[in-house]
Parts: sequence; structure tokens; C-alpha cells
Amino acid sequence: MDVTLMVALVIALALVFDFTNGFHDTANAMATPIATGALKPKVAVALAAVLNLVGAFLSTEVAKTISGGLIREGEGGIQIGPELVFAGLIGAIVWNLITWLLGLPSSSSHALFGGLIGAAIVGVGFQAIDGGVLLSKIVIPALLAPVLAGFVAFLATKIAYAIVAKRARDGFKRGQIFTAGLVSLAHGTNDAQKTMGVITLALIAAGQQEVGSGPQLWVVVVCALAIALGTYSGGWRIIRTLGKGITEVEPAQGFAAEASTTATILASSHLGFALSTTQVASGGVIGVGIGRKGASVKWGTAGRIALGWLITIPAAGAVGAFMALVEKLGFWGIVADAAFAAAAILAIFIYSRRESVDSKALDTVEPGDIVRPKRKKRKNKDGSGSKA
Repeated sequence: MDVTLMVALVIALALVFDFTNGFHDTANAMATPIATGALKPKVAVALAAVLNLVGAFLSTEVAKTISGGLIREGEGGIQIGPELVFAGLIGAIVWNLITWLLGLPSSSSHALFGGLIGAAIVGVGFQAIDGGVLLSKIVIPALLAPVLAGFVAFLATKIAYAIVAKRARDGFKRGQIFTAGLVSLAHGTNDAQKTMGVITLALIAAGQQEVGSGPQLWVVVVCALAIALGTYSGGWRIIRTLGKGITEVEPAQGFAAEASTTATILASSHLGFALSTTQVASGGVIGVGIGRKGASVKWGTAGRIALGWLITIPAAGAVGAFMALVEKLGFWGIVADAAFAAAAILAIFIYSRRESVDSKALDTVEPGDIVRPKRKKRKNKDGSGSKA
């Protein structure tokens, strides 16, 4: 396939991933202010979308980690071609949509890394992956960041409830608007860059950009717009889980969770750590649940989320690897990959319509509940009713 056409396909699919990243991760910033009533759902996602857009322009350090760090450079430049980036993106998108369907706040970032790693290993071999970068800037931050955010949120909650009188705690609702906005800004700064990095990686791999260079301005702009549009679309399933599915959140807790999430993400973005904002936000929510006296953490839900964290990289990697294997068929392999991606996206969307979750559902359905159809009553011979 013509290299220019292949790069165009990669860019298009990367922007689809960026869109899914937006609606998948809206909950990171807005689940707790929606849960406490600090912000109305539609106002919350609109605010998140605008600040995601702004945040995408603030830094490119994470983009450089992906475009010039994770995948090794060989004598001829980056060791993988655009077609393998294409395969990796399919793995990331499919896993993102599956976890969205389940209302599971898994990591869009790790789905992307897993997809790229799986495709690179099949296409080139293990030598294509820079193990040092993988360990220092992805794996270690993935383990430490949610723990750090949870610990900071725990301490912040303890302090808030110790020094602020009960009657004054509703004031934290106003504070949540500010802290939730900061999380959205930080999310744009960290997560939009990952798509910038992928597009830059594809351009370098195709010889259309110099090795070691950062994302071009047009790449920054289109990625910022894609993640903002995705954020505005909602992501209500995951908001429902993160807002109330782990613990009942009061305004002071929400403020503490968002502040700890912001601090962790911004510090990591500055250092070029491509961490998962979802893991950080979830860690913060668990921390505030432990920190408030009388609160309870739903460890079953937390366990499902943690399991999702563990399997995201290998699951997305397996899909990416299979797509890369199919691509060995040549032109028709790439066509088959594109057809699979389109079919998977359509099938998941159609299935999701069986239980449509929108902003109104946040007030009527408990997180984690399975909505079952009502059974019709049938009449007995004596005229009394009973469930069928």
C-alpha cells in the first residue's frame, strides 16, 4: 500500500482513538463533582471538553516519550512502519470500547501502549521495544501514581474533615468546580499528547518527519479537537461507576480527590511520564473513601477496576499483535484489519443501545447495577397476577 495512504489511515484511526480517549476518560475529572451535585452533568462535560482542548497545547513531553522513546530507533530510523502503528491503534480502540461498554474505568493510555507493543513484537521482534523506557516511564509510574494519588487524597480528606466545621463543608462544592477543571486541564496535557505521539511516530516511520522531532502544530491542533469532542460526548457509563460505584463521595472528598489527581498528573506530564489518568483518578477516589470516617469502599468494584488495570496492556497487546499478524498478508491484510476495526466499533455501539446510559441515568440507576427487562405478569386461573 502507498506509504502516504497508509499514514493517512493511521492519522484517521489515531483521531478515532483520541475521541474514544476523551469520552472514556471524562469521568476522571467530572465523576465526583457530578456525584456531589457541584456541577450538572452536561455543564460538567462541556467544561471538561473546553479545558481538555486548552490543556492539549501546554506540553509535548509525553508525546516525545511515545514518538521517540518507547519504540527503538535503528540505523534506518524508527523500527516499525505505519502499518504496525495502525494495527496497534486497533488494539487500543477495541479495548477502550469494550471497557466503556462495561462501565470499567480502565486506562486508555495503557490500551495504546499495549496495542503498539503487541504489534511491534509481531512485526519486528522484542528488540523493537525500549525496555528501559517501558519500565521507567510507563510501568513504574503505573504502579506508583495511583498509590501516591490515593495517599495524598487520604491525607487531604483527613485534614479537611478535621479542620473544617460540618456546616461549612458544602463550601467544598464551589472548590470542586476549580479542582475538577484542573483535572480536565491536566488530562488534556497528558492524554492528548499520546495521540500526538502516535501520529508523530507514524510520520517519522514513513520518513515524512525527522527522527527525534516533536509533534507538528497541525498534529497538536487536530488531537486537541478530537479529545475535546470525545470528552463532550459524555462517557456516562464510566462516570456512573467512578462517581458512586467505589464510594459515596461528599464535596470535601471530591475536592481532595481532584486536587491529588491534578497534582500527580501535572507532575508526571512535566517529567514525560505517560501515566494513566484513569488509574490516578481511581486511586484518588479510593483514598478519599478510606479517609472519611464512616465511609465505605466498595472493594468488589475496586477489585474489578484493578483487574482491568492488570489485563489492559496484555489484552490490547493481543489484539494489536493479531492485527499485525493479519497484515503479513500484505494489502489485503490491511484491508481486513480496517474491516475488523469498523465491524468491532459498529457491533459494540449497537450492543450498547440495549442499555442506553445518558446523563439522566446518573440520577436513576446505581453504579454497577445491571438493568434487566421487567418481566410481564401473567394471570392465574383465579385471576390473580404472578410474574412470568
